[in-house]
Amino acid sequence: MPARLLYVMDPMCSWCWGFGPVIEALAAQAEACDVPLHLIVGGLRRERAALEPAARVRILGYWQAVNASTGQLFNFEAGLPEGLVYDTEPACRALVTARQLDPQSVWPLARRIQEAFYTEGQDVTQAPVLVRLAEQAGIPRIEFAEAFDSAAAQAATAKDFAWVQDLGIAGYPTLLAERNGQLALLTNGYRSLDELAPLLARWLDRATHD
Repeated sequence: MPARLLYVMDPMCSWCWGFGPVIEALAAQAEACDVPLHLIVGGLRRERAALEPAARVRILGYWQAVNASTGQLFNFEAGLPEGLVYDTEPACRALVTARQLDPQSVWPLARRIQEAFYTEGQDVTQAPVLVRLAEQAGIPRIEFAEAFDSAAAQAATAKDFAWVQDLGIAGYPTLLAERNGQLALLTNGYRSLDELAPLLARWLDRATHD
């Protein structure tokens, strides 16, 4: 199997939003060596009831910590709209759907979902919102909507979740480097570009010259 990076994330994970500029820089670094970046969704939360006020306050505290550590912007006033059921499966399934329909659209859609959720206060658990965001990322609305609702997309999303769980990954973001079927952990959790770029450079040197 060719060398590649595996980015395990959830678009509704605030630390993944904070990690956005870092992963984009690392992806460019790897792409320069013809090593692609592949996105895998982890499934951060599966909820069935709307957020209670205390939970909202707690999560906004996490957002403040991410903002302080990474500088990524959040809309604290509009964030976590009333009635939000914090189920990340639909947003994850949107990325899996994009990966199946048009791999080049996955990253634009991931960024768009994150922006909508963290800076615009949109409820990205709702299918109509995800369809609109996918269209903004360049995927035809009808094609995306049909694929998103399909059993195949649900199964593929569940397969990602199971792969992550079987590997024992418990936190996001996680970045793995894969070569010849062997996985190397670059990070489990947020780390800065200054920390990760040299690690990736060493791995890329071995992967492309061995």
